[in-house]
Amino acid sequence: VILQVTKKTQKRKLKIAKKVYFFFFCVFLSFFALPPPPPFRSITPPIRDHQMLTEDGKHLYVSYDEYHNLTEKLAIKVHQSGWQFDTILCLARGGMRPGDILSRIFNKPLAIMSTSSYRAEAGTVQGHLDIARYITTPKGEIAGKVLLVDDLADTGHTLKAVVDMLRNNYTPITELRTAVIWTKGVSGFQADYSVDFLPTNPWIHQPFEGYDNLTPDKLVEKWKV
Repeated sequence: VILQVTKKTQKRKLKIAKKVYFFFFCVFLSFFALPPPPPFRSITPPIRDHQMLTEDGKHLYVSYDEYHNLTEKLAIKVHQSGWQFDTILCLARGGMRPGDILSRIFNKPLAIMSTSSYRAEAGTVQGHLDIARYITTPKGEIAGKVLLVDDLADTGHTLKAVVDMLRNNYTPITELRTAVIWTKGVSGFQADYSVDFLPTNPWIHQPFEGYDNLTPDKLVEKWKV
């Protein structure tokens, strides 16, 4: 009797083992029958520049981060050209921020020349161009190789006028090159170094323009405790 029970138990175990083996064998084969997995895609969203052009191409909105990113890219273009210069001359006010950053990156003195032309219709229409008679420099007279920096070449009128004036009136400048962040399609002046070309000629809304409408009284009210 014991022998019969043992044989029955062994048969049951054998059947179970066969079923288990068959199950795993089927699972193994299923891997070859399934289609290949899709390629890996990161769930992290792509890093995008914080610069938004409206659908009609008439307005370009720039964040602080993108403004600084573009200025750094401008520095790379100047560096990769291999050109060595002595001084950075920025046009106030638009060229002061990129000029300051480039001055720090290249460790060069920063000179300033004031120009103004955006006055008509709340600064959106280019009016008469005013160029300062003097250049502010850390010491002495501006001379040698000079990198002229502005934020953009719009019509190109300002840059062309300043370049002509410097070449005709400042003989100590031995070589002059220009650098801008943006160049519009209508610009009649092409800078030596430029980062972003704008064929639709949008009005550029720079991140610090909010201060144009922020008076001291409004600032006091904003931070009033």
